[in-house]
Amino acid sequence: MEKRKIAHMLLRTPSFILKVKSQALLLLAVGLIMFSPNKALSFQQEETGVDYNEYSGEVKEESSNKSLVFATLTVEGTNISTITNTEGNFLLKVPKEHINKNLVVSFLGYKTKIIPISSLGREGNEISLKVSATQLSEVNINAPKDALAQVKETLKNRGENYFEDPTLMTAFYRETIKRRRKNVSLAEAVVNVYKTPYSIGRDDAVELYKARKSTDYSKLDTVALKLQGGPYNTLYVDMMKYPQYIFAEEDLTNYKFTFDRSTRTNDRLIYVIKFDQYEGILEPLYQGELYIDVENKILTGAIFSLNITDRNLAAQLFVRKKPAKVDVWPTEVAYRVDYREKDGKWFYGYSSVFMEFKVDWADKWFNSQYSMTAEMAITDWEKVTKAERPKYRQRIRESIILSDEASGFSDPNFWGEYNIIEPEKSIESAIRKIQRQLRRDERNSD
Repeated sequence: MEKRKIAHMLLRTPSFILKVKSQALLLLAVGLIMFSPNKALSFQQEETGVDYNEYSGEVKEESSNKSLVFATLTVEGTNISTITNTEGNFLLKVPKEHINKNLVVSFLGYKTKIIPISSLGREGNEISLKVSATQLSEVNINAPKDALAQVKETLKNRGENYFEDPTLMTAFYRETIKRRRKNVSLAEAVVNVYKTPYSIGRDDAVELYKARKSTDYSKLDTVALKLQGGPYNTLYVDMMKYPQYIFAEEDLTNYKFTFDRSTRTNDRLIYVIKFDQYEGILEPLYQGELYIDVENKILTGAIFSLNITDRNLAAQLFVRKKPAKVDVWPTEVAYRVDYREKDGKWFYGYSSVFMEFKVDWADKWFNSQYSMTAEMAITDWEKVTKAERPKYRQRIRESIILSDEASGFSDPNFWGEYNIIEPEKSIESAIRKIQRQLRRDERNSD
């Protein structure tokens, strides 16, 4: 069977350029290699002792019944947690020693709900949250007159409000590539993240524990994509740990900060502060919303995106290598980061990066549209000593290509007791189709 070679574009988010540029941008680099798409993937199975209960379901808004995306579910009194996916679905694995505890479900702008885990079924659970109304008086009285001052104070207090000890976090990481609406590549990993205190400038370290992938490059036509950087792409979105990458002190004057509204989460009053770069600044910077705890000046979350002020300029920032007859430019680059609280201290809980871009071949009538999503969720953590920080040889490189390191998409027991983000139905369907195609290709090549 003839194997078709296709151009491979290597992508990366800003985490690398951020470390060498004073103006922090999550950037994309494109390279070209040749790849043979019909090589069969290996499949592996790992036996694990089942010492946990698994619960699945959906989190919704009570009044409208709409799904709540990225709601947080935490086992009360522990560090075990997960989040809902983009369809509002969740999958939570709880060690049997904790099944008599409560499940805490929270979402920005909604009242937190506490549910006995013993009352949950193994699947089909529907959890409804009520909107947390904010009184108009709260908005009028508490509206900050100087939004920039609120942001500066929040950044200044990060050493006091966030983790002060070295922390080992267990995280689930996923990256997905689509060509238009078709899923063509999925890579997932369980990683250990060694977070240093927020008060010091030392970078975090990442260690790969498990990884798996499922890829069908035939759906990418003549271009195959891979993402460089893996978990680091999402880790550097933690703007409280790495403020210099987005809000360096000398760059704050490039942004206009304005108070937008108030909301609530976990009975806390939250300022929503909008920011955008001033007109006349041509360099692509950011726009978005910051969610700041009113009483303690703590960033509880942020949603923001890159301003594509100039297509050619953005392409220069994002494209490192490409075929001579191809133009590549980003059409959307968006980020999200959420923080969680335990015993009065906050910590990084979840982040995501979404990139959409076009690839235009000079000898083709139509251009192609691709999107890539990378997300990472902290599912457990514990305090450690500095001596437990992994040696450099144990850490994954910032140039890692996870889809090259992973060994295949395994059976559901592969992850054992580790919590993951429940796959969307479209991804699950794509995995099954890809697996069938790979098996056919393997039989045809024999």
